[in-house]
Amino acid sequence: MEFTETYKQTGACAFSPNARFLAVAVDYRLVIRDVLTLKVVQLFSCLDKITYIEWALDSEYILCGLYRRPMIQAWSLAQPEWTCKIDEGPAGICYARWSPDSRHILTTSEFQLRLTVWSLLNTACIHVQWPKHGSKGVSFSKDGKYAAICTRRDCKDYVNLLSCYTWEIMGVFAVDTLDLSDIQWSPDDSAIVIWDSPLEYKVLIYSPDGRCLSKYQAYESGLGVKSVSWSPCSQFLAVGSYDQMIRVLNHLTWKVFAEFTHLSTVRGPCAAAVFKEVDEPLQLDMSELSLSDEFVQRNADNASETYIQVRYDVMEVPITLPTQKPPADKPNPKQGIGLMSWSSDTQYICTRNDSMPTVLWIWDVNHLELAAILIQKDSIRAAAWDPTCPRLVLCTGSTNLYMWTPSGAYCINVPFPHFSALDLKWNSNGSCLLLKDKESFCCAAVPVLEESSDYSSDD
Repeated sequence: MEFTETYKQTGACAFSPNARFLAVAVDYRLVIRDVLTLKVVQLFSCLDKITYIEWALDSEYILCGLYRRPMIQAWSLAQPEWTCKIDEGPAGICYARWSPDSRHILTTSEFQLRLTVWSLLNTACIHVQWPKHGSKGVSFSKDGKYAAICTRRDCKDYVNLLSCYTWEIMGVFAVDTLDLSDIQWSPDDSAIVIWDSPLEYKVLIYSPDGRCLSKYQAYESGLGVKSVSWSPCSQFLAVGSYDQMIRVLNHLTWKVFAEFTHLSTVRGPCAAAVFKEVDEPLQLDMSELSLSDEFVQRNADNASETYIQVRYDVMEVPITLPTQKPPADKPNPKQGIGLMSWSSDTQYICTRNDSMPTVLWIWDVNHLELAAILIQKDSIRAAAWDPTCPRLVLCTGSTNLYMWTPSGAYCINVPFPHFSALDLKWNSNGSCLLLKDKESFCCAAVPVLEESSDYSSDD
């Protein structure tokens, strides 16, 4: 794996959908870099510090959220002199997003008073009253034709279906939730999933015309749904819950066909490979070297500095995993499935149970079994699948990257001594991996994955 040098950033970084550009916020400046060379191709100056970046789907426009003002500024790569500024006045702006046609911007006001659709073509705007959430509660169909916007009025949750061409309301239907949490279109646009707040376990599947196709409730007492994710092929819906389980529903009957439990002790028989990160001090044998007394004396003071690398050891089962018990007297307990992501080929799904923050689970959906467990020294900050193949990369805030493929798990040292990988992102074609520190970033070119089925723990 080859790494670039580090560059400054102050928060938001985003690859363009066409994988050619990287947008980076540096205080009030928006820096656009070429992904291959990381040379600056465009530089824009905003009116305040940039807190959010989002590319339009055509990769021609990009918006910047200046939420301290609050205000939105948009820029064009093809026409650098073109500018756009959106200000809601006293209503404020708490979130902004692009529409699928890349020519409209949707903003949500403070206190969810209204959602506004702004046109870049004719400066027209359309309002939707009482959106349910600021950054959530809006989902677009994958063909770009429709927008599902959740609203709440008279203590009842509704879904408004809008045309993304005319922005007219095509239909409104009430949903059977106490306090709607979020909404997602399926990748094939055949269904819409809606789930309730953690206080009520309820997952609802609707057709785009508002018919309720299924209602799923795993249990009644206790905290409910924490994460929901469609598989890329739309055939499966994974539901992660506070009871530390994943339930996978099929798209034909909407019944559960697989349940994956995150136990603190893994016992046999178990087909999964268990990888544990361990320290490997770098030892240099200098016994056969002819060194002067002066050299030895000069380096005696540095003897306490130990250069440590890390590697994965393959562990045997049974094994007890490190667990943190959440305090019973505090809200929003750190337990349940907080991270869940499908591989691009739908064969694997990775999960993190928040009461075991240093453990990543990788499940094989085709064989309905656990494929691997990665036990890290530090809490897992982020994990992301390669968009082109079953390869998973994760970071823990250390100076290392960690990679899993069906052939094994690997530890990769980032060649910058004070760089802590806090977040990571792939570009859309899998050719570049972005690593973020607190105030800097670098990119890595990842080699093409070779086909293999044998496990290895080599670095």
